[in-house]
Amino acid sequence: MPFTEISEKEKNLLLSTARQSIEYGLQHQRALPVELSDYSFLLQTQAATFVTLNLNHQLRGCIGTLEAHQPLIKDVSEHAYAAAFQDPRFAAVTEPELSQLEIHISILTPGEEMDISSEDDLLNQLQPGLDGLIITDGRRKATFLPSVWEQLSKPRDFLNHLKIKAGWSEHYWSDDIKAFRYKAINIE
Repeated sequence: MPFTEISEKEKNLLLSTARQSIEYGLQHQRALPVELSDYSFLLQTQAATFVTLNLNHQLRGCIGTLEAHQPLIKDVSEHAYAAAFQDPRFAAVTEPELSQLEIHISILTPGEEMDISSEDDLLNQLQPGLDGLIITDGRRKATFLPSVWEQLSKPRDFLNHLKIKAGWSEHYWSDDIKAFRYKAINIE
């Protein structure tokens, strides 16, 4: 993954772009436009990201994508704006909240399908603290970033909460469930 080589300067640029995009969104109701030629080759590389906003250590918004489809710097700008203003779980971020927002950026590796034979097999393969997980069955799909292990440190709790997020009960299991794991580089 090319992003393991990301410099401190590039990390700081991503964080400042995310914050600037939220500031810009307060005034213009859209994400901060970015001029790709202003950024390093690495920040112009296609990437899948999630931007998570916390306020007083509580989730305030989280939006992202699981598949790379645009340059990293643009993805971060758009997801920061969306996390602040388009997460349906929360009201739009207000100007007084802006200075208190904690911004976390996750750059994701591509998801790899896991070969699982049962729920217990899936639980045994999970690597707490490292794996992000996507589960899908039919039209339902949900993911938890690796950072969610900080709140749900036991594999069974992690999986059960993810099933609830997908719209199933925590006891739901089907032989048609597919699971994909990925890693994330976290920038805070």
